[in-house]
Amino acid sequence: MIKIRNVSHTIGNQLILNDVSLDIPQGGITALIGPNGAGKSTLLSFMARLQPLKQGSIAYGGRDITATPSAELAKTLSILTQENSIMSRITVRDLLMFGRYPYHQGRPSEKDGEIVENALHEFHLDGFAGRYLTELSGGQRQRAMIAMVFCQSTDYVLLDEPLNNLDMYHARALMQLLRRLTDEHKRTTVVVLHDINQAAAYADFVVAMKNGQVALTGKPEEVFTAANIKDLFDMDTDVLDYGGKKLIVHHI
Repeated sequence: MIKIRNVSHTIGNQLILNDVSLDIPQGGITALIGPNGAGKSTLLSFMARLQPLKQGSIAYGGRDITATPSAELAKTLSILTQENSIMSRITVRDLLMFGRYPYHQGRPSEKDGEIVENALHEFHLDGFAGRYLTELSGGQRQRAMIAMVFCQSTDYVLLDEPLNNLDMYHARALMQLLRRLTDEHKRTTVVVLHDINQAAAYADFVVAMKNGQVALTGKPEEVFTAANIKDLFDMDTDVLDYGGKKLIVHHI
């Protein structure tokens, strides 16, 4: 379980996170949703220790991140942010091997190679393995970055808007793959999503944020109601039952 307690954050006089306390279940996919500026990505950055906590605490499986050495944390959680600066002349295969660095420390083993080759196949990157990131489209590069995260083989995976730059086909394929890998490897995946229908279709647990606070938590069928969506996004929708999942119709 991920335990978040009393996390607050301000930039200047602007309150970004306001006393956020939250329990994220162990295992499965948890979707963070909410309007722009709700604090989703900021919270994820604190969860990944990308910036130091000034107020509150965050713990993974009972281990406080502020007291966990960086080398151990790299084997506990992996993160994909919206700001990915790896744009140098590095091949896709080398990028994925970089995700194994916490384990091989610059001396890749046969096992590291097997994990990388498997990820290339899983993420349909076999044909791009020897190509440089600068030669890929935005969607291909996004898939490569996510594959690198999964090569890190951590119990916790944090993804900030992983569907960016992906078309409908690849967005669905990625969510299906995240679903399968999360279940097969018994991981806890936390993902920031703007597409609430993707959250409704694939998440086990939903955290809805608004104005820097947690507004709602629960299973998709509990969170995705017309009244809740109206409160979160200030827009009218129809919420349908389709194939055992909620379908939010907002093009009205």
